[in-house]
Amino acid sequence: MELRGVDDLMDLLHACRGAWDTPDRSGDPVDLHDHGLQTAALLRRERPSDKELQVAGLVHDIGHLLRPGDDAGHADHAAEAVRPLLGDRVARLVLLHVAAKRYLATTSPGRGLSPQSALTLGAQGGAMSPREVAAFERDPLAEDAVTLRQADDAGKVVGLDAGVMEDWRTVLELVASRAARLDAVDRRGVERGGERAGTRGPDPS
Repeated sequence: MELRGVDDLMDLLHACRGAWDTPDRSGDPVDLHDHGLQTAALLRRERPSDKELQVAGLVHDIGHLLRPGDDAGHADHAAEAVRPLLGDRVARLVLLHVAAKRYLATTSPGRGLSPQSALTLGAQGGAMSPREVAAFERDPLAEDAVTLRQADDAGKVVGLDAGVMEDWRTVLELVASRAARLDAVDRRGVERGGERAGTRGPDPS
């Protein structure tokens, strides 16, 4: 799905009302709309200055709406959808929230998961091997991904008022604007690098 701007993303997030992580509603007890709001609100409380992390929490499960029933791939679908609009860090945090679940299942095996999260863990790769744990811990975003995962697991409370989706429009606009500026800088750098590579002196032949 191509998100042409924040309005498109807001439409998608509003469409999460009444949509669930499993098509037959046998999964988590709140819909994707309320789950996203609760996760983002918890991250705003934990990391008030990290807008990208908060936004990653808001959008991390939209893959369930984009490809219903694909538990193993939902993080990939969500990351792919939001990367052009919200930037690489948000997309990578969205992608890593499943890896962070596997990491925590390995390093903190007594930590509780919701019944649905425990059920889908196997489809998502199960507990990590020691090599996978070491690789995850080397990722610069590992700590942030674990924080996102912890909020994800906690943001499933039926009836909890976590605000309204429209409250996040301005934050999404800020993150999208920053991502666009960084992308423009990156493109200029590539263009300048290409120009330098193409600049040659007289052919000695």
